[in-house]
Amino acid sequence: MKIRQNPRHWAAKKALTTPGVRSVANYGLVKLHTRIFAGKADEARREERESYLDALFDATMDAYVAALEADYSEAEAREITHIQANYDFFDKGWTEMMEIPADEFEAHYRRYEEFFTAHGITIDDPLGEFRPSGGLPDVPATPEHLDDPTYANAVAGFSDDVYVETPGGMTVGGDEEPEDVSLADAPGVSDDDATNEADD
Repeated sequence: MKIRQNPRHWAAKKALTTPGVRSVANYGLVKLHTRIFAGKADEARREERESYLDALFDATMDAYVAALEADYSEAEAREITHIQANYDFFDKGWTEMMEIPADEFEAHYRRYEEFFTAHGITIDDPLGEFRPSGGLPDVPATPEHLDDPTYANAVAGFSDDVYVETPGGMTVGGDEEPEDVSLADAPGVSDDDATNEADD
């Protein structure tokens, strides 16, 4: 999978692992991801999916922190959450929102199999133990999209590792965390979230 990594991602990591700031950053990141991925959906479907996406991304924030605590890198932890979301989108038939084609699911799963197995995550149960106790909101699926999926927003060919576009160019694995990370740059903490996206 191709993802990006810039100062906002490092700030988000710091915010999500800092007591007293995490809840604010979590809310901001959830809303940011909901806006981005709902924007990839068919226009007629966007509003009905928003509450579901809020709950989904709230759960993946917990998975992100758990992956960091298990010593995965920032890029790996974030990729784990994107894989979870893509599994979930596929299960719903929301193929237009997917970032990777379904024929690469297995390869992505195998790279993080230890983490996924430890937390009960599968392609059919993308959240595993991170699923909210009350479940996720009901929302219409579009299984007919699975009959001939187009994956309009998916990028294939990057399933063997985590490919990270950094300010310095494309890398495998991403950059080292800088020393001068500012919490003010984290989504939800700063005031300019409408124009700055940390979706990848």
